[in-house]
Amino acid sequence: MRALAIAVLSALLVAGCNDDSAIDPAKQIGPNPALPEAKNFLMPPMQVPEGVPWKAGEMPKVAEGLKIEKIAEGLKHPRQVYVLPNNDVLVVEANAPKGKPVGFPKSLIMGIVQKSSGKGGEGGDSITLLRPTAGGWEKHRFLENLHSPFGVQLIGNTLYVANADGLMTFPYQTGQTRITAPGALLTELPGGPINHHWTKSLLASPDGSKLYVGVGSNSNITENGIGAEYRRAAVLEVDAATGASRIYASGLRNPTGLQWEPQSGKLWAIVNERDEIGSDLVPDYLTSVQEHGFYGWPWSYFGQHVDERVQPPRPDMVEKAIKPDYAIGSHVAPLGLAFSGANGLPGYENGAFISEHGSWNRKPLNGYRVIWVAFRDGMPVGTPKTVVSGFLTDDEKEVRGLPVGLAMDSRGGLLIADDAGNIVWRVSAAGG
Repeated sequence: MRALAIAVLSALLVAGCNDDSAIDPAKQIGPNPALPEAKNFLMPPMQVPEGVPWKAGEMPKVAEGLKIEKIAEGLKHPRQVYVLPNNDVLVVEANAPKGKPVGFPKSLIMGIVQKSSGKGGEGGDSITLLRPTAGGWEKHRFLENLHSPFGVQLIGNTLYVANADGLMTFPYQTGQTRITAPGALLTELPGGPINHHWTKSLLASPDGSKLYVGVGSNSNITENGIGAEYRRAAVLEVDAATGASRIYASGLRNPTGLQWEPQSGKLWAIVNERDEIGSDLVPDYLTSVQEHGFYGWPWSYFGQHVDERVQPPRPDMVEKAIKPDYAIGSHVAPLGLAFSGANGLPGYENGAFISEHGSWNRKPLNGYRVIWVAFRDGMPVGTPKTVVSGFLTDDEKEVRGLPVGLAMDSRGGLLIADDAGNIVWRVSAAGG
């Protein structure tokens, strides 16, 4: 199937659909990214490396002064890592819901090509618990029979899990290594037969009274109809006790990571922007999320840059679109966000770690790494530093792993879920 997809794709590229990047990626980082003219394609440009497993003894590269170790392997698409108060680590394993329909012929080709990089395969629909011990990391089958889970949060003795179509609650006691209770549905989340962006990021408020859910759009730019976008491309606020919910902020195409910024206490998100208008459009971004704020999707991007493909136009919505705070590059696909405080990795205190799952529709490729963005007075500053790389080979032909969820553990280590390598990595200070 991959060979057929590539043959069809090659024919389309020869027909004039090719589109190499014309902008230095560094110019698309920061509060004022370079934004070229939009292009339109019969088939968007695609470049996807072949997924090849990590070889024996092989691992990602880390910046000077750091070391990396493998703390778990043999997982089924680990997506999120979450550190419990007793230092146990929950690893959420999932992939897209089974039987998800394909909307258009090009979507079929795009899906086949993307899966070849290791993004396909069955997810675990489960959570594994990792427990640090003097001799290594114990591994326990913690929770099963979930439905494409992604976000997870603990409030008191209740564990909240965001499935692809609903927010579930489970009883939890400190130290337990398995939950067998069936769980209860707190509230439904946007799902349905299409469920284009199925991942639901999750974050509890500091006082535990609310939960914030990142819900991605059901399309690229409403090609499935505006009705399919009900309560999507948004951050929902859910009452943790009753399940009552409201739209907290909207116009965020796919808010895949939510966190509280420690200096300001504000809500921040990483967002995957729209595709199919060029290798250099549109930059994915990191932004604070304002209550009642609107961030442009689908009518505009990065403020008031109008997307002419969306009809009918809505100049009233474009006018009120909030410009994101910090671009991180076009098509890098940010999927994990973790803030570091004063006790973070040496040299990486007070900033944001961001995992870049990697591009599939940009030439040359972009992402496939974990970066760190410094914060000052509650805002991102300067240029990102690459903290972890080596997921992609130097010739861009093979990909070993794909970073997704991030978390800081109690000892200042950075945990990384690698959903193509089916591994959890831990980064710490060299010699520590």
